[in-house]
Amino acid sequence: MAIAFVLVLVACSERAGPLPASPDEESVRYVALGDSYTIGTSVAAGEAWPSQLVERLDGLQLVANLAVNGYTSSDVIERELPELDALQPELVSLLIGVNDVVQGVSDSEYAANVAIILDRLVETVGEGRIVCVATPDYTLTPRGGSFGDPVQQSDRIVRVNAILREACDQRGISFVPQVFEISQRVTEDPTLVADDGLHPSGAQYALWTDAIEPVVRAALEGRD
Repeated sequence: MAIAFVLVLVACSERAGPLPASPDEESVRYVALGDSYTIGTSVAAGEAWPSQLVERLDGLQLVANLAVNGYTSSDVIERELPELDALQPELVSLLIGVNDVVQGVSDSEYAANVAIILDRLVETVGEGRIVCVATPDYTLTPRGGSFGDPVQQSDRIVRVNAILREACDQRGISFVPQVFEISQRVTEDPTLVADDGLHPSGAQYALWTDAIEPVVRAALEGRD
């Protein structure tokens, strides 16, 4: 879920559909859920972190990146979860929350949506095959102040991340918190921001992948 916000930014949706099935029966079918931070708005398709992840991990096959610009947690429930049965994932990632912040979704509604999403994912792949990723802090980017008071928005992102992390802890699901801190490095390194002045660059996504890869690797090594 990177930020191409429904309210102000792009009206069109970028999306990577299902990829061709791999002939390797040993490969693990991976589906990514979320928003523009997962689809990789404003970077080349291969620079989105799910794409970088599968390049690093042998045996991991990205069968679909279902993330869409501007999606909220309710969009994941209504539009992404229904596609899982047909895709038959064996591992799923989730990064969702920034558009809930921008659109003023309450903490209680976000928490309820997260519970629905995670419970469905547990039913689909099991808690050991789910990896949740923290929402980054977009407020420090050149265009970050365009979406509300930066201090208030950043505080809300912190709360959203805390809600998702608690929900993961309750279910034994892996959570990757480092993305939030990585995103704050943009004040020192402008190359971490994409050309749109808002989303992460491919270089920043590589840093995200550094943090996400060992968690996913552990999930793969723990498979039956």
